[in-house]
Amino acid sequence: MTPTLRTDRLILRAPQMGDAEPIARFLNDMEVAGNLARVPFPYHLSDARTWLATQKGDQQLNQTSFSIELAGEGYVGHIGYQPMGRGAILGYWLGKPYWGKGIMTEAATAAVKWFFDTSDAPAIVSGVFHFNTASLAIQRRLGFVETGRSTLLCLARGAELEHIDTKLTRARYQQGWFPANRAAGATQ
Repeated sequence: MTPTLRTDRLILRAPQMGDAEPIARFLNDMEVAGNLARVPFPYHLSDARTWLATQKGDQQLNQTSFSIELAGEGYVGHIGYQPMGRGAILGYWLGKPYWGKGIMTEAATAAVKWFFDTSDAPAIVSGVFHFNTASLAIQRRLGFVETGRSTLLCLARGAELEHIDTKLTRARYQQGWFPANRAAGATQ
């Protein structure tokens, strides 16, 4: 079952059908969709509903998905995991009106802390398209390091794009500098 995580400003909770309209509104923006690998553009309400129908509360840890709610605003984005061996791939996005406010750093800090604290996974991998410097900065703040470059299909752009691959190992997470260890507490 997907837990509910709380931070100073955010609630990370299981996705629900009521999220469909804001998901469709935020992802039907090329500046958002064009940063993601598996999101088509244009993005329709039916796309959001189809995706939400696949989200189940009884997923494995490395398949857990969180809707991000901002206090006083409601749904603002998404963060979640996909399986990769014994670890997971972290993916996330935020509606454009909420960029540049530290929201995704706060959400990612809580989600990464939860994942390492509840699993025995050796690492989390992620990455960004080469032009997504803001997302790369978030990953660097959390301790992810670049592991290489690859190409990845961006559905919204209809092209293979250069991708910066990143990784956060459990050992690096446990070194004690991780933001959640010094930030306003993310709790379950």
